[in-house]
Amino acid sequence: MTSPGGAARAAAEERAAEGRRAAEEERAVEQALALVGRQPPTAHHSTDRPGATAPASSSNPSEPSNPSEPSKQGTRTSPAPAPGTPDAGTSRRRHGTSPGNGSPYSPHARRDDATAWAGARDQAERLGRTASLAAHRLSLDRALGHVLAEAVVALTDLPSFDTSAMDGWVVAGPGPWSVQEGEGLLAGHGSTEPLPDGQALRIATGARLPADATAVIRSEHAHHDEAKRLLHATREVVPGQDIRPRGQECRSGDELLPVGTVVTPPVLGLAAAAGYDALVAVPRPRVDIFVLGDELLTAGLPHEGLIRDALGPMLGPWLRALGAEVAEPRRLGDDAEALRQALTSSDADLILTTGGTAAGPLDHVHPVLAGIGAELLVDGVAVRPGHPMLLARLAEGGPCLVGLPGNPLAAVSGLLTLAEPLLRGAAGRSPLDRYHVPVREDVHGHPHDTRLIPVIHRDDSVVPLHYNGPAMLRGIAAADGLAVVPPGGVRSGTEVEILDLPWASAAPWTEGCFT
Repeated sequence: MTSPGGAARAAAEERAAEGRRAAEEERAVEQALALVGRQPPTAHHSTDRPGATAPASSSNPSEPSNPSEPSKQGTRTSPAPAPGTPDAGTSRRRHGTSPGNGSPYSPHARRDDATAWAGARDQAERLGRTASLAAHRLSLDRALGHVLAEAVVALTDLPSFDTSAMDGWVVAGPGPWSVQEGEGLLAGHGSTEPLPDGQALRIATGARLPADATAVIRSEHAHHDEAKRLLHATREVVPGQDIRPRGQECRSGDELLPVGTVVTPPVLGLAAAAGYDALVAVPRPRVDIFVLGDELLTAGLPHEGLIRDALGPMLGPWLRALGAEVAEPRRLGDDAEALRQALTSSDADLILTTGGTAAGPLDHVHPVLAGIGAELLVDGVAVRPGHPMLLARLAEGGPCLVGLPGNPLAAVSGLLTLAEPLLRGAAGRSPLDRYHVPVREDVHGHPHDTRLIPVIHRDDSVVPLHYNGPAMLRGIAAADGLAVVPPGGVRSGTEVEILDLPWASAAPWTEGCFT
């Protein structure tokens, strides 16, 4: 049996061993960074190309990120100030100088230049709101998917007159009732003549009620004695039954829909019912996608060092699901001049580039942005995967640019961190409500950075999915959200923030072989 003193020594030795392992991992990262900063870049393709295969974090969500990942992307980030503090998580400067000394800088050379994940999202949304689009009037057949810039206010009472809610008989006073001859009252042809007490008249659903009517009796609840021309109710008649009174839904002047409402098919129906022919809405933001990388194929199997472009087919539909109008992706390869011309000639509201955001020999995004005088607002985010993402404004009042890493899941991270909140702001949409759900398993985190992990909802918790490395899409393809895992990771049962995917509620997701 181990003595209490022996157990204490063993525990102390284990803690010391853990400390040594952590220190060794940190030294390995620092050494990798030193190599990135001092050695000339190699000639092979950078691993932040779309669809590229690279050493990634483990397919097991409980395993930590690969500690060598910072050296692959050419950056490492440090803990950032908490959101809400002055300049929390912001990195705003003109391209080409290092903050504070005016000297040329190497992209992603410093951890303390990275923006905190929450701060990056907040800054992207603020930028979108400052760049929000001018509202315009759209006919109802063109307004679907836009966001209301003016509230929809009732132009009339709804309904605008008392109507029958059922096919049957309209009656006045107590029964039995004498039946009036004729075809009765039809929708669109109602009479305003009063109905005398003791009288009954056939009526159709939606028909205008005559003045002084007491109730409507459904056809199946009435007996018509044709010989005596009398109507008898087979159930008790309550005054006002099966009548839709004027103004039951709204009164003229009531606000029906506030500013910021997304125009859905029911919104179009309500607007039409309220008398609108057009709505004042914010236009959908226009997005250009520039796909970078000479190694990308658009069809067929990967071969001879060439790989399939995974981001070109994915980004357009994803952005459309966020309410944007998206041009066909343009493939520019690794051509700095082609990128410069594409950026300076674009008339989009937002430009997305894929890959080329690190510091390799073919990573042209930073140099080209520097050459055209772009303003960097976010240059690297403390998140895994996706930390080399960036946010820039090309010119005062000009389009915004989100530079996505080329690894597919890293690009998804950039899309949800920067592009999605920016588009919401530009389109006039309200910020998404943040919510937290317990995670069903332990999830290891990065020592310093936020980690985004594909998950799937199961009952009242979420389950982390495998295949969550930066170059992998297999996990996110089965996911209905991403869990926001803070630095250091979380224990099973801990509540984590969830980022919903825009189509999550529209498909019957199943676990399959991904958990």
